Amino acid sequence: QVQLVESGGGLVQPGGSLRLSCAASGKIFSINAMGWYRQAPEKQRELVAVITSGGSTNYTDSVKGRFTISRDNAKNTVYLQMNSLKPEDTAVYYCNVPTLRYYIGGFPFTGYNYWGQGTQVTVSS
Repeated sequence: QVQLVESGGGLVQPGGSLRLSCAASGKIFSINAMGWYRQAPEKQRELVAVITSGGSTNYTDSVKGRFTISRDNAKNTVYLQMNSLKPEDTAVYYCNVPTLRYYIGGFPFTGYNYWGQGTQVTVSS
């Protein structure tokens, strides 16, 4: 069984910082891309940042220079460091893994489109 478990959300004042974490659990042996999405009330879910297994990153324009995505491949964990937070960053943040490979009973399987449970980030004074 593969799960993504997030942590690190909360309430922060404008200009503050938060760090989100997302750990993938299970007998995983390969993950390519890992990403963070967010969904604000009455808005569509949007891609915030993505990182490949090799460390290449991409960000949506509104967070460039403020957010940093990173990962620890040994721990199957992705992070999102969010600095200079703005009220418009308020949303539920979700981590996503489009594809991974894992073992069941010693046999390899490929799993698709995993999501974390979501963590609320609120930026308000």
